[in-house]
Parts: sequence; structure tokens; C-alpha cells
Amino acid sequence: MIDAKALLTDLKRLLRTLETDIRERVEGSPLEDGLRADWQAARDARRTAQTFASWLDEEVTQAAVHWVLACVFLRFVEDNGLVERPWLSGPGERLELARDRHDSWIRANPTGEERDFLLDAFAEAAELPGLGALFDRRHNPLWRLPVSGDGAIALRGFWQKRDPDSGALLHDFTDPAFGTRFLGDLYQDLSEAARKRFALLQTPDFVEEFILDRTLDPAIREFGFRAVRLIDPTCGSGHFLLGAFRRLFDLWTRQEPGRNVRDCAQQALDAVSGVDVNPFAAAIARFRLLVAALTACGIASLRGAPDFHISVAVGDSLLHGKRFMKVEGWQMSFGPDGGLAHVTFEEDREALNHLLGRQYHAVVGNPPYITVKDKALNQAYRERFSTCHMKYSLGVPFTERFFDLALPSGDGASAGFVGMITANSFMKREFGKKLIEVFLPQVDLTHVIDTAGAYIPGHGTPTVILFGRNQRPVGTEVRAAMGIKGEPGAPDDPSRGLVWSSIVNGIDRPGSENIFMSFADLPRAGLAKHPWSMGGGGQSDLKEVIESKEKALGVFVDSIGFMAITGEDEAFILTKSSARRMDSPCRTFGAGDSVRDWEISDEEKIIFPYSVGSSCNVIPLSCLGLYKIRSWILRTNLKNRLMFGKKPEESGMAWWEYRFFSAGRSASKFLIAFGEVSTHNHFLLDKSGSVFKQTAPVIKLPATATENDHFALLGLLNSSTACFWLKQVCHNKGSTVDQMGARQRSDPFEDFYQYNGTKLQSFPLAEPYPTDLATALDGLARDLTDTLPKAVLARGVPTRADLDAAKAHALSIRRRMIAMQEELDFRCYRLYGLLDEEAEHPAPPEVDLGERAFEIVMARKMADGELETTWFARHGSTPVTDIPARWPADYRALVERRIALIAENRWIELVERPEYKRRWQWDDQGFDAGWTKREQAALKEWLLDRLEDPRHWPGDPALTSVSRLADRARGDADFMAVAELYSGRPDFDAVALVADLVAAESVPFLPVLRYTDEGLRKRRDWEATWDLQRREDVLDARTALPDGHPDRLSAEDAKALKPEIPVPPKYKRTDFRANDFWRLRGGLDMPKERFVSYPGAERDSDGSLVVAWAGYDHLQQATALASHYYDMKENEGWGTERLIPLLAGVRELVPWLVQWHNEYNPDFGVGLGDYYRSFVEDEARALGLTADELRAWTPPAKPGARRGRRAS
Repeated sequence: MIDAKALLTDLKRLLRTLETDIRERVEGSPLEDGLRADWQAARDARRTAQTFASWLDEEVTQAAVHWVLACVFLRFVEDNGLVERPWLSGPGERLELARDRHDSWIRANPTGEERDFLLDAFAEAAELPGLGALFDRRHNPLWRLPVSGDGAIALRGFWQKRDPDSGALLHDFTDPAFGTRFLGDLYQDLSEAARKRFALLQTPDFVEEFILDRTLDPAIREFGFRAVRLIDPTCGSGHFLLGAFRRLFDLWTRQEPGRNVRDCAQQALDAVSGVDVNPFAAAIARFRLLVAALTACGIASLRGAPDFHISVAVGDSLLHGKRFMKVEGWQMSFGPDGGLAHVTFEEDREALNHLLGRQYHAVVGNPPYITVKDKALNQAYRERFSTCHMKYSLGVPFTERFFDLALPSGDGASAGFVGMITANSFMKREFGKKLIEVFLPQVDLTHVIDTAGAYIPGHGTPTVILFGRNQRPVGTEVRAAMGIKGEPGAPDDPSRGLVWSSIVNGIDRPGSENIFMSFADLPRAGLAKHPWSMGGGGQSDLKEVIESKEKALGVFVDSIGFMAITGEDEAFILTKSSARRMDSPCRTFGAGDSVRDWEISDEEKIIFPYSVGSSCNVIPLSCLGLYKIRSWILRTNLKNRLMFGKKPEESGMAWWEYRFFSAGRSASKFLIAFGEVSTHNHFLLDKSGSVFKQTAPVIKLPATATENDHFALLGLLNSSTACFWLKQVCHNKGSTVDQMGARQRSDPFEDFYQYNGTKLQSFPLAEPYPTDLATALDGLARDLTDTLPKAVLARGVPTRADLDAAKAHALSIRRRMIAMQEELDFRCYRLYGLLDEEAEHPAPPEVDLGERAFEIVMARKMADGELETTWFARHGSTPVTDIPARWPADYRALVERRIALIAENRWIELVERPEYKRRWQWDDQGFDAGWTKREQAALKEWLLDRLEDPRHWPGDPALTSVSRLADRARGDADFMAVAELYSGRPDFDAVALVADLVAAESVPFLPVLRYTDEGLRKRRDWEATWDLQRREDVLDARTALPDGHPDRLSAEDAKALKPEIPVPPKYKRTDFRANDFWRLRGGLDMPKERFVSYPGAERDSDGSLVVAWAGYDHLQQATALASHYYDMKENEGWGTERLIPLLAGVRELVPWLVQWHNEYNPDFGVGLGDYYRSFVEDEARALGLTADELRAWTPPAKPGARRGRRAS
């Protein structure tokens, strides 16, 4: 039997080997030229905007996966007796038969390679019934990108491995039931890169069956099983297709018992079609359908089996095939048959135009939920689908496409049925507005089923199931299943989960309700307005009560929206230390996750390329310090940032400024900022001129508004009432997923919501405003910030007593804030009409986490066995069942009354829940653990800042060792005092401490020491981009020459000569050799490190790591490194092998020295860029090296390690 888990684990390792193997064969070969032509054709057809390297990575992955899958298909048919003689392997004596077959092939082909044996095996298999399309030379990428001989040996050897203990074959595919579910696991998880690119996701059987019950089954009843046809335009590994085939085959055999069973199978196959953009997904779907047909017919051998035709094609359903609904603005090229003119190697134009050129009685599927990263594809979809709006997810155009592919009603014909499970993000996020308000009202949407709370393996994204028909709306109501509570745990059988069972049992019973779901027929007109609010259990009624207040926030504000969208955050955002090294104008940076509990974290800074004042004009690049160099490195990326389909310069903006910037909001004296994505509502008042990114939108009041006006709104917005209302109208993004990939919703307070300005415009305002409470909470938040460890350290070197006193004071402030927030919440209940009586206290005592009224209610329910919750554990608090005796009697009585109100008042019970109450979360382990982490982080930051201080880097730029740096630190009394606090002991080892601090904040000087092989390939892409930018600069410089100069160019001529520069790919974590390097560099490789490390540059007398301060510019780095090189060469007697990496490091700096430091230097008689270029050339010659050899240096392999090699 197949061990699916073990197979997947082992194949993932094999896949990585094959990817490396294929890539090595391609690089520098004629294969690369052909692939480059294909890439260019795709770019010209506007099907990709990727660089060649990124595109090639995907092609290599596809080829490697197809090599693996081709063997998997062979192994399946071998072990299950579908072929007489195995090619690769088999259990028992069949392994020897496979080896004999291989030996026979070798004798017949003495000059052949292992690769040729596998290709011949695939060619033979293609001649067997049903397997031809799987091994099609025209479209299977394994024929285009073959593995090497060594790769083929590894591949064939993999299938012949035995268990060392039992001697049994490791991967035996024998299965009497011919089960192919394991192929779904391979589809989803074999390639991490493909999984992310295509959002690979299996649809569980119980979801597929539910959707087919309400699409295919009624279509069969209405159109007849002989006529009906079904398509899944996003078929993946074929779950919907398999389910549909089984149903239809069963009908054919039952309704026509005299018909040949093989013909029944083909009739059922003919009625089922699938398309998928991922080639290996389509291959798996084809194979699974073939096996299903063989099984249904009882066929035990392919020899003599019918050559079943299977209607599955590779292609993009959004771009290929005819559009049946009206399409405006479509600008891509079509062929004469109405299909997209361009096809990839894997795509079959004829098959695509056939399958996507007709309409169906049932359209089903599980479309991908991701947003489109590729800019060309993103724009192509926008042009073809009118529902694509703002930063849409693919679920939006696919919803339109599903209905488009369903048969329309008219001329007496009935409409086709549509059913899909898709991301529910469109329901409340802004990009869903056109889908909800423009498209869906044109079709007959029949059911909206909230499945966000259901336990669905693999579906970590909140989902919804939609049913409908391609006809004008019928009736004035839509059946809705509305969520109340999520699955309380992971059920043993997800198909019998409490929420899912509620859906199945209740969907046909409008008006029914349980603790998980409620069901109703909602007015269709209400669902034609964005956003959708699908809360059950009285939530919609409470929302209406809150909305009975006539005034809305939008009436009183000047604007709500973004202050800044950089379009490339890593280009502008800096740590505090890197901001000091940059010497460029910076401001405090506010991201959404830095806005919490009435305050903002100021851990990050952002380059501010604007003048101060109301105009906020863009500052010339030459006046922005080192940002000039940073921005040049990223120029192509920055110039290609799109907003509303335009690049910066096309919008009249400078390419080095933010992609969007609101000068009016930035110049405002007061702003209310909020976290766009968080579990709860977090608003704060900013008076410091911070720059807030789009994840922290801002509310700007009219210029005449006072500080109190801002506090008046701030109090309402930070209340639990506001949290409740916002969660009814804003998108629930979900929370974590479990090991099965299912969304976990046992505790709704963990769900993240996306709050946005459009929704806030409608937030109801209640008077009189709680200005006094908001003012008090804001003041306490500022006091708390001034008490944190980093603030204590900023005021001077503290003692242990100072830090302990600050901790006690901070805890007291936080408890006062918790108490004051309770007063705000209960004040707002009264203001919004949820409560008729006063339940507030004018001077509440300190309240700790776990002591609030709703928490005491929860603790009592837990003690009685009525409630299970992670609330207390997640916040490091203790359940309290008794009201604290330390409180004054009147406050104790008030809390008792609040507890009673939770039991008596329907509205209070709904809103006094963890999902609406402020979490005050410092750490999962509680306040003490949170304080300790903050204290250690602040002490570490202080020590690192001190190590960067000029007192530790005296004299000219130079490399130094960690031990010498520690020696200097020992002489710094303040450093030693803080180090003692950090280490927690007076006898700490200064050298070890400095070594640990520096190692975690340094990055090696050579790319080959920083990046993995994949990262080095991306680095070459970046270097190619920089070379092209330098060519641009030369052309631009010629336009500045005076008239009449022979080299002068007009701006138009220069533009015509400029090369097209592709945007280089971003790095990912696995592109770096260490996690610290990734943390310090990120996707754009922007340096945040404090030190540059020089592994291998250690003196014999001092084995500690050699480093330099990262604040040195390129010239200072070159000077320091060249000096060290000379010292080691002349004074330490180093040989060639040890000197090469040092010289290679200088060579890495030469292009930047020529670019930024090549002014004529009278001391050297040349520019220093030219000087160091000559230096490298002369020294390389003296070492017996060519420039290419120096550039190609790699560190010696560690003992026991093996380096990859190129194979033929």
C-alpha cells in the first residue's frame, strides 16, 4: 500500500535534486536560448512581467515535477498490474523484472544514457490506451527540459530503494481499490514554490459532494443525464471531476443497463471537463480520471483497454476561450477562433478553445484565493473582467467567469447551475464592491453560505459557498446561512463537524438556528449593497440598534484614508540604527501592527523625501544623503511601482518618492490613526508628525477641529461597541490554521479583521462624547510609553532598582488603563441605547487582566464546566471567580451589577464578549514575561548602539576583530554597567558577549558567503539590472552636454536608446545562508546590519571574527579591506588561497567606487574607483588569477560536504 506521507516527504527531497540538475543543464546551453525566446514571447503577449530568471525557475520546477509525476504514473500502473512488465520497479519479483528490462535496454542501446532509458519508457507508455496525453511530446515539459544522466540515475534508483530491515520496497503503490487520493497530496504539497504561485488547495470530498448535490444533481433533473455537461475551470487535481464522473457513470449504468459499461464510462467522461493553469495539476486530474474509469469498468490491464478520451486541458480559464458575457476594454490579442493568441508550451490551443468556447449545465469549483502578483497578468485580468477592482483576489474574476461559462436562460432554455467555494474576502473588503453591486445583481444568486466557521482541512482562508444560475434574478430573496460561532475544536471527521453539520441540516430550513449557524431568506436588495453583513444569532439586530444614531463619522471628518503608500516599503523603512547611519531626513514610521492600546511603537523610521510644511514638496535626490545611493540600487523597482495602472513618472511624480503621499494629512497638527488589520479596534491620537503607511490609515478632521474634538471621536472609536459594529461590516481575515491546514475558530477573539476607511465613514456617533475618558486614557498611554525600559535607558544608565521601579509603575499604569477602558465601554453602552441605566464609576480602582466583569462571568462558567476558552492562557492571566476584595465596596457592587447585566440584557451579553473587549496583550505569558522581553530588548539595543559609537572605532576606517572590540568595550564603564544588567551577572565574559551581539547583527562581505545558490542567481539578475541602469545614466548624462557637443543627445534620442530593464526578483528567506542574514536584508537585500563580517580574514594570533562598522561608505570599506589585505600579505605572510577572498571583496566594491567615488584625486593621480580597479587587476595578476577566476571564488567545502556538479 502507498504510504502517502512518506512518499511526499521523500519526493520533495528528490524534486529539489532534479530542479538543481535541470537548472545546471539549462544554464549556458542552447536550451536556455529557446527558453529565453519563450519568455520573451510571453512578455510580448503581456502574460508575464517576470524577469527571465524568475520565469525560468518556474519552468524548471514544472519540468522537475513532471519528471517525478511521470515516474509516479508508471509506478502506479506497474504495481497494480495494469502493465505486464514494469519499467522502473515493483514489489517482489517485479523489481527483478524491471532490472532485467533495464539491462536488456542497455544491451540494445550501449551508447544510451539513463535519461534515454526513461524517455523510451515514457514513449512506450504513451502508446498504451489512456496514457498518451500524459506523456505528450508536444506539451509535457519533461521532453523540453530533460534531466542529466546523473539525474536519471537518481530518479530510477529512488523507486528501487528497499527498507533495510524488511527488504520490502520503500514505495509500493499496490492498492486493490486503485486509490489515487495520494496524488492530491502530491499536487498540493510536492512543490512549495508551485503551491504558493498557484494557491494549490484540495477540496475535501464532503464539500465537493455538497456542491455537486446542488449543481450537478439539479442540472441532471432539469436537462437529463444524457445531455448534461459540467466543467471545473479551476480543476486542480480533479476532485470535482471525479465526483461528477462517479455520479454520471452510475446514472448511465442504472438507466441503460444494456449499454456496454465501457461506453457508459466514456459517456460520463465526455460530460466532465476541467481546465487548470498549473500543468502538473491537469496531469494529475487526467490520470485520476483514467484510473476512475478503469476501476468503474473493472479493467485490470491497459493492454486491450479502451483509449478513453479525457477532457482536461492546461490553461488559464480567465484568459483563454470565449467570453459569453459582454466584455469592454479587452486589448490582448485573439486568434481567429476567439481564443487567446498566445499559448505556452504546456497549453493546447485547440483543446482550450473547445472546452472554454462553450457553455455548461453545471459549473463548479474552488478557485484560487490569492491576489495576482505578476503585474502583466494583473492588468490582463482587469481588462477582461469588469469585476476586478482595486487589489482584487482571483476569487472575484473567477466568480464572473463561472457564471459566464454556465448556459444562459432564454428561448425556452433553462439556465446552467453554478456552485463554488471561494474566499469570503469580497463580502466586506473594498475590492468586492463591483462584484456585489454590479455583477451579482445581474445573475440569479440563490444561496450564500458562510463557511468561515466550519472546519475544512486545507482551507485556512475564511470561505463562503455561493450557488446561483446564469439568468436574471428570480424572486426577491436569497437563502443565507449565517455564522454565529466557529467549530469548537478539530473534529475526528470534518464531514461531521458541528458547524458543517449545522449547514447541511439547516440550509433547507429557513428560520432555523442553533449555537453555530442561523438560516434565513434575506432580501435580495440588501445583498446588492456592499458590504455584506452575515452575522447570525442577533448580531444583525444589535447592529441596527447601534445604527439608529443618525450622525455618522463621515459627516464630521475632512477625510479618512491613507497618508502614505510607499509601494516598496523596504526601500524607505529603516531601523533606528540604520536611520542614524543613513543621515537622511527621517520620521517615525507607523504601521498597522504598531498601533496598539492607544499608543504607537516607534521602533522603525522612514525616509521622508519631502520638505517640512503644508506644501510637502519632494526634496531633490541630491539632498537626501545616503538615500541617493539606496534609491539608485532600487531604481528599476521604484520606477515600476504601479498605482491605478500607472508608474510614478507617468503620474507626474518623482520616482524616488512614496508612490502615494497625502501632503494635507501629513501636515495636519492632529491625526487619528488606526490599525487596519488586527483582532480588535485600535485608534490613537498622533501629534508628532509620524508617517503612517496604508496599514495604519488616518482620520483627518477639519482644520478648525481642536484636540478635544479628536478625543471626542477617539473615545467612541476605541470602545467595545465600536469593535462590535466594525466586525459586522469589515472583513474577517481569520486566524491561524492547524496541521491539517484548516482554519481554527474555536475562539473568535483570535480572528483578524480588516478595518477600512470606507466602512468607518458610516460609523454611527453617539452623544455626549466620552471626551474625558478618552483624554485620560491617552494621557495614561503616554505615561506608560515614558516608563518603558527603552525610555528609562534613554534618560541615562539605570540601576537594577531603577528598572524594577519602572516595572512597578508601568504595571500600575496599565491596570488604571484597563479600569478606565471598562468605564468607556459601559458609558458607550448607555450612549448607544444598549443600556438604560448608568453602570459607571467616577474613580475606579486599578483592575488587572482577568478581573473585568465579562472575565469573571467566563471564569465562573469555566468552573461550572460550561465553557472552554483559551482567553486566559493566551493573555497570561488567571481566571477569577470572585470579585476582588481589595476593591472599594461601591466598585464591587458595580461589577456585580455589570455581571448581572451580562446575564439579563441581550445586547450587553452580545457585546461583553472577548472578541469585542480589549486584550491588553503584552505577552502570552503575562505582564512579567512581557516586561522582561522589553527590558532585554532595550538593553541589547543600547549595547549595540554603544558598540557603533565612534569611541569604539577610532582613527581611519579599519577592520577589527571581535576580541579587540571587546577590549575597547571593557574600558567603557557605561557599557560594562549595562552589559551586567543584560547578562544578569557581574562576572560575564565580555568577549563572548560582544561576539554574540556582533554575530547576530553582521552580514558577510561577499555575496557567495551571504546567498544560497538560488540567491546567487537572483543576485546576478540584480547586477544585470544595475549594469543596464548605468547605461541609462550614461545616456542621461549625454543629454546634459551643451548644444553642439558631438556626444550630446536629445531627450527623445536618449529615450529611444535606453534598454528595457526588467524588474529584478525579490529575495526570500531560503535565498540567504542564515536566518540572520534574511532578517537584516529582507526581500530587497537592503542592509540593516550594524557590522560587516569578514569570515576567513582572522589573524593567526586572534581567531575571533573580523568585522567593520556598517556605517562605512564604499570607499571607506575598500580602504579598510585593502589595508587588511596588504597587512596580511606583507606582515602575516598569507598565501594565495587566504588572500583571494579579501581581494574578491575589494573587487565587489569597484563598480560602486567607480560610480560614487571616482572624482579625480590628486594624491593618486586618478579617481579612486579607477585606482582600486587597477589595484584589483594588479593584485589578481600577481596571485596568478584572471578576473573571472577571482569573481568565481567560492569558499572551500566543509569536511563531509559535497558540491554539486554539472552533468551531461
